[in-house]
Order: sequence, then C-alpha cells, then structure tokens
Amino acid sequence: MQKLLVITGPTAVGKSKIALELAAGINAEIISADSVQVYRGFDIGTAKPTPAERSRVRHHLLDIVDPSENYTVADFQKDAFAAIRDISGRGKLPMLVGGTGLYIRAVVRGFAFSPAAEDEKLRRKLYNEAKLLGPQALHEKLSAVDPLAAQNIHPNDLRRIIRALEVHELTRRPISEQVQQTPAKPVFDTVQFCLTRPRKQLYERIEKRVEKMLADGFLTEVRKLLAQGISPRAKAMQSLGYRQLVSYLEGKITLAEAVELIKRDTRRFAKRQLTWFRREPDLIWIDLDKYDNNFAVTEKISTFLAGYYQIKKN
Repeated sequence: MQKLLVITGPTAVGKSKIALELAAGINAEIISADSVQVYRGFDIGTAKPTPAERSRVRHHLLDIVDPSENYTVADFQKDAFAAIRDISGRGKLPMLVGGTGLYIRAVVRGFAFSPAAEDEKLRRKLYNEAKLLGPQALHEKLSAVDPLAAQNIHPNDLRRIIRALEVHELTRRPISEQVQQTPAKPVFDTVQFCLTRPRKQLYERIEKRVEKMLADGFLTEVRKLLAQGISPRAKAMQSLGYRQLVSYLEGKITLAEAVELIKRDTRRFAKRQLTWFRREPDLIWIDLDKYDNNFAVTEKISTFLAGYYQIKKN
C-alpha cells in the first residue's frame, strides 16, 4: 500500500513553512490541498508557495487550472491520485498539505464520485423551484428518488439536495451509490497531522497575514485578474479575500470595510476548519504553542515517521 503523509490545520496556523522544512528533510514532495491555489494567478491571496520554496521542494497541483474553470473535489481527487502515484513511483514520500478538509477526506478515504457533470440550466431550474416552494419541497422530491441520500442530507441543505437531484436527473442513478462504491478500507497507508494554536494566537496571526497580503499587492492582483477578463462571479473569484476586494472595486463597500470583512471571514473560516478537523478520525494533533520553533515540530514529526514508515532523515 502506498504511503501518504498529511499535514493539515486551519488557515494561517503555519502549515506551509513546517511542511517545507519537513519535506526537505525526509525526501518528500508536497501536494497542495488548497481549493484556490490550483488556479493560475491566484497567488498573494492564497499565500501560494514562492518560486524559491518550490525550487527547494517540488510542489504539485499548483497553477493547474484556468480561473474561469470550475474545478471540483472530484477533479482534485483524480489529480491527487495521479500525483501520489508519480511521487511514490520515484521513491519519494507524497505529502498532502493544506486546509481544504473535503479535498483531504476525498483522497484519504478514496471517495467514489458520480461521473455526472454539472448542468447549470438544470441547477437554475431547481434553485428557482426552491425559491418558489421552499427547500423542503425539493427534499421531498429527493426522498422519492433517493431515500438514502435524503436521509443523510438535512432538509435545509439546499446545495447538497440540488446536487443529488442533479445527479439523479442526469444519470438516472442515485447519488447514494457513491457511498456504497467508496472503499471500506483505507486506500493509502496514511499518517495525518493536524497543526493548531490557541485561538487568540491564531486570530492574531490571521490579522497579520491579511495585512501582509495587502502590503504585498493583493488588491493589485485582484485588479489584474479582473482586467484579464475573469468574471467577478467566477468560482475562483468567490474565494475568501477575493470576493471582498471585488466588492470594494465594484463600489459596494469601502477598502477599510473590505479589509475588516476579510479578517472577520477568515477568522470564521478558521473556526469552521477546526470544527471539521475535530470530526475527522485518526488525526494526530500538534499544538504549535508548545514548541519553541518549527525545527522542534519537524523533529517530532520526522521522529514519529522514522518509527512508523522507517524513513531516514536527510
């Protein structure tokens, strides 16, 4: 079974620097598990690894998608599986690094995904139906065609209800088959670490990170993307930070309001991430506040891996 190391945690916790040091020391390559870093041109606002960092350790799944495209978790799983095979085939350890919990879960658990593509016309029709009749009406419709899915989807979770109805309409098969087709056993020999910090410290780091992004030219980056013809409504442009700056550029809010919204929404995002990670089994939690520096953290992880995987440090 192929080995897989996961380094995750909330935004701004310090994953990237620790993962970089660790990868350099254990002959590993990094697979980005970030739903926005896949897009070309989305650099400053995603804290994408620098060219120098990429030259030190090889990174995968960065800058692979045009911003106008709708990249999905199923796309990511396929690309991540290919990267894991490639890295393992060259005798190196694949490291999945990032904070997009669903992406990590899809890879680690090997979720089966429906082959049905998205149908915007059908989706708009279902959304309009929900506006007219309410989400409950669509949930009842789902119960009639896929009772197992309806049982596992909350009646107010309109996005998932519509996706389940969309899959059934396009394939005439229930989306619940995905669960039945997902492997019962792990698909990789996986070790997962979740990095964390005390909330006050994490929130202070978020504030400083947002300010640094703006100082580094985040607003200029957004202006450039819009000038290239990227729609303000594109999925990538709806990402955290980008959508707030777009609202400023459209004259809907002031720059000061946009900055405060980015900070507030990033704090809320970090809180949601931690809630997600707490539900995940098999995570080894590391409180970074208990270590003097990143070297001490990488030593702890590499020592564990030396025993688990028999990996020798460089």
